[in-house]
Amino acid sequence: MNVAVCEYGAGNVRSVALAFERLGARLTDDLEDADLAVLPGVGSAAAAMRGLRACGLDEALRSRVDADRPVLGICLGLQLALDETEEDGGVAGLGVLPGRAVRLRQGRVPRIGWAEVEPVGGAFYFAHSYAAETPCATATSEGIVAVAQSGSFTGVQFHPEKSGAAGARFLESLCLSLV
Repeated sequence: MNVAVCEYGAGNVRSVALAFERLGARLTDDLEDADLAVLPGVGSAAAAMRGLRACGLDEALRSRVDADRPVLGICLGLQLALDETEEDGGVAGLGVLPGRAVRLRQGRVPRIGWAEVEPVGGAFYFAHSYAAETPCATATSEGIVAVAQSGSFTGVQFHPEKSGAAGARFLESLCLSLV
């Protein structure tokens, strides 16, 4: 499997790349022809969208989804895929997933640590202050969207690359579903 991890100035690119290499994936810079494109993200939504636009990755990712080619968004990558986020005073997203990211208003903020994901099963590592509100949610964690899917786009609020065996199983399952 060829995996393209989008490099646009947001954090955690290297740890995501290593997680896929451990699964035997070949990393490529060819976003268009990759079997899977990954939009990782740690940081600010406004800066991340500027980085995506500057690299032309915003249009490339929209084109992949329009062509029914798989894309995985991780943490901020999920939030950027939405129509908009209220972070940084409001930022338009990629619009490949309906909904918006909203600031967490209950519990611990930022939400950092391990939490169960249902119905996926298992504990995953989370680190976020914003969460997706979308009709495309397929799994939750403590009442917060943990996984959302629409067409060829899958987004996760947790960090599979930092979630040990559970994260590796999730990524491996995703890769196997694409073969």
